[in-house]
Amino acid sequence: MKTRIPFFCRPFFCRLILTVFLIAPLATLHAEEPKSGDSRRIDLGDGATLEIVYLPPGEFMMGSTPEEKQWATGIEGGAQPGTSRESFEGEQPRLTRVRHGFWMGRTEVSVGQFRRFVLESGYFTDAEQPDGKTQVFDPEWDGYQLTTKVVHPWKSMPDKSWRDPNWDFPNRDDFPVVCVSYNDMNAFCHWLTERERIAGRLPDGLEYRLPTEAEWEYGCRGGGRESHYFWWGNNLEAGEGRLNISAIDFLPRRTKTWPLGKAPWSDGFPFVSPVDHYGEKGRNGFGLADMCGGVWEFVIDHFDPKGGHEEIHYENADKRTVSRPVCRGGNYFDVPGNARCAVRLGIASVTYSDSRDGFRICLGPVVPKH
Repeated sequence: MKTRIPFFCRPFFCRLILTVFLIAPLATLHAEEPKSGDSRRIDLGDGATLEIVYLPPGEFMMGSTPEEKQWATGIEGGAQPGTSRESFEGEQPRLTRVRHGFWMGRTEVSVGQFRRFVLESGYFTDAEQPDGKTQVFDPEWDGYQLTTKVVHPWKSMPDKSWRDPNWDFPNRDDFPVVCVSYNDMNAFCHWLTERERIAGRLPDGLEYRLPTEAEWEYGCRGGGRESHYFWWGNNLEAGEGRLNISAIDFLPRRTKTWPLGKAPWSDGFPFVSPVDHYGEKGRNGFGLADMCGGVWEFVIDHFDPKGGHEEIHYENADKRTVSRPVCRGGNYFDVPGNARCAVRLGIASVTYSDSRDGFRICLGPVVPKH
């Protein structure tokens, strides 16, 4: 007489149980929405990686108050009063929504990460073209000479680029890449999108790109809903050890600091600092580093002098063109009033580059392009 094996003890049923109770939960786990602050590393090849951080949908107050603008142009903020610059932030803060979750670079794109792109793609930046040039520090500069003539510390040079931004000291792979144009930044993002898509690591409907202006300011404020001056609040002195701006640091081989308004401490770098140099203290509520100061960061929008927009803004909505990109966040040379969350400027053209300008990437919904 044959012994009947109970149905639940048969091999195929055991395998089914394993699938339901072990494998299925793993699939569910991978299908779950990421949480705020979750991070992942993108393999760029040859040992180089780029870290991105997840930001959930949310809302914030875009722009600045009249009181903030007054501080920015006052004795502590140090920005030049009487210009139209602060008006670019809008008359009053306004509620702005980011309706989708997205990923943002933990730091600005570094020299080493940009080098991987160039080596793999063979790309030449706008500054490296036969008629190219970029704005860099003038080594002969010896002060503004404000009582006689105004001498600016920057000059346009044809033989400089992201490879050599004329620092007067060695460029480092962990510095944020500078002297790259809006065109160059978009080329990097396109390369990364195609690289990840070919590798099967890019979900449908997403792309690597520059952040929109709303995504950038939302990210900069670190989850804070109110319109504070900086991501940590309104107190400048609480920013010590958090950001790289004009401070009490001697210029290389000189006995001078940057003139005009400055932070009342030494941040260790008269020019650019390495990305994420300030560690946890330099990261905001979303875990993003160097969002204020460091280098100006480009966004994808066309500049509107009346203020930023909730949705991507084009010069020509029908043709979806951008000829004057927006940059955000201030830089290592800026006075404190010019390195706030709300600060925004329009860039001369999509081919313009500068040793104070860089970018960070975003992984988000595909945006319409011309």
